[in-house]
Amino acid sequence: MGVGVSLYPLASAVASEGGVGIVSSACLDRIVSKRTGKKFNTYEAVYEEITLAKSKGGYAGINIMVALARDFNDTVMAAIDAHADIIISGAGLPMNLPSIKPPNGTALVPIVSSSRALELICKKWERLGYRPDAVVLEGPLAGGHLGFRFDQVYEESNKLENLLPPVKDAAEKHGGFPVIVAGGIYTHEDIARFLRMGADGVQMGTRFLATVESSATSLYKQAVIDAKESDLYVTNCPGSPCGLPFRVLKQSPMFVSSLLRLRKPKCDKGYVLLKDANSVYSQCSAKENNEVSFCICNGLLSSAGYNPGVEEPLYTAGTTAWRVNEITTVKKLMDELSGKTPAE
Repeated sequence: MGVGVSLYPLASAVASEGGVGIVSSACLDRIVSKRTGKKFNTYEAVYEEITLAKSKGGYAGINIMVALARDFNDTVMAAIDAHADIIISGAGLPMNLPSIKPPNGTALVPIVSSSRALELICKKWERLGYRPDAVVLEGPLAGGHLGFRFDQVYEESNKLENLLPPVKDAAEKHGGFPVIVAGGIYTHEDIARFLRMGADGVQMGTRFLATVESSATSLYKQAVIDAKESDLYVTNCPGSPCGLPFRVLKQSPMFVSSLLRLRKPKCDKGYVLLKDANSVYSQCSAKENNEVSFCICNGLLSSAGYNPGVEEPLYTAGTTAWRVNEITTVKKLMDELSGKTPAE
C-alpha cells in the first residue's frame, strides 16, 4: 500500500472487521509530523501510528521495507515497543530482522518471491535462533516494487499458483509456519481458491486503495477507478531508485514527466539512500540523473496528499486495479471478501 496510503485509519478499520490491519512505515516521520503539527522522528512516528492502529481492538502491524535502510532499525524497534502484532518486511531480504530487538510477541514475517529466498532467510534466521512466524509469498501481479527481474515478471513459472507449492514445502521443512499469498487476489473466490491450494491466508492491497478509510488522495482513488487494464505498467527505466521493477498507473503525472525527461534529478527526502564508500547514507540514483530513476519518495508522498501542488504524484497499484469501479468502505469490502455478502 505504501507511502501514506495505509495509515492508522485504514489499518484500524481492517483490524476492527477481523482482518490484520497493516500500516506502511515509509515516510511516517514526515506524515505524522504534518498531521499533528509536532515534530516526530522515525521511532516516535512509528510508535504513534501503531498505537492508533491498535486503539479500537483487533490485530494490527506494520510493513517495513528493507530498502529503507537508514530508518529500518528504528522502525523495527518502535514497532516492537508499540506491541505491533506483526512486522512484515520485504523490498529486499530482511536477513537480520530477528537480531534487531527481541520481538516480545510481535510476529516477524518476511516477504519472498521464491522458495530460494525463503531458504536463505530461514538459514540465516536459524543461526540467530529464530524461525519465521509466517511468510508472505508475493507474486508478480502486485503493485509497487516487485521481487523479480524485469524479464521474469510474466514468466509462467512465476505465477503465484506455481510459486506456492515449493514455498509451502520450504516452510514445512523449516518447522511448518503459515504461508500467506499476495499479488493479484481480488475476490472471495480468489481467496478460497488459494486456501484450497494450501495457502494459510492472503494479503491484499489494491482492493483497499479506493476505500473511504484509505489515505490516498481523491485524485489517486479516481485514477484507480478510471484505470483500464492496459494502464497497469511495469517500469524498469525510468524506475524506482531501489532498482526493483515497479508497477505504476502509466498516467501517473510523475511517471509521465520522468518518461519524457521533464524532471530534473532530485532527492531531498532521502528515504531510499544507500551508503557511500565512507558508510554515509548519501547515494540515490534519483539524485544523480533522471534517465534511470524517478523520485519515488516525493511522488508517493504526493499521492497521499503530503505536498499537493508542489510535487507530481506517482500512482501505484496491482494488476487488478482496473476492476475497481467505486469507492467503498472497509466494512462493505470485508463483508464481500469474507463471503458474507455477494460481490456487486
